[in-house]
Amino acid sequence: MADRYLVVVKPSDNVATAIREVEAGETVEIQVGDEVRTVEVREDVQFGHKIAVEDIDEGETITKYGTSIGNATEPIPAGTWVHAHNVESNYGRGDLAGEENAQAVHE
Repeated sequence: MADRYLVVVKPSDNVATAIREVEAGETVEIQVGDEVRTVEVREDVQFGHKIAVEDIDEGETITKYGTSIGNATEPIPAGTWVHAHNVESNYGRGDLAGEENAQAVHE
């Protein structure tokens, strides 16, 4: 039975959100769409953080909620903690928006 505290929202997601502390060495079952994946946890994952549900190549898109949240800066094996140390986020990156999209906000 899948661990209900490791949440994958869309079948296209390659990460799950841990809504409990997950310890290195645990073997967990994660529901991804219609399938249950068995993953060995490689390192501790804190509450609210992400864990890879499949191997993710360097440069590959990290998908959560069916949406790109960034790109892997290194290979991320299944069961690995996914966070700022191995992902370049694409949220809040005004430097990547381009001049035509970067405008001052006026009230």
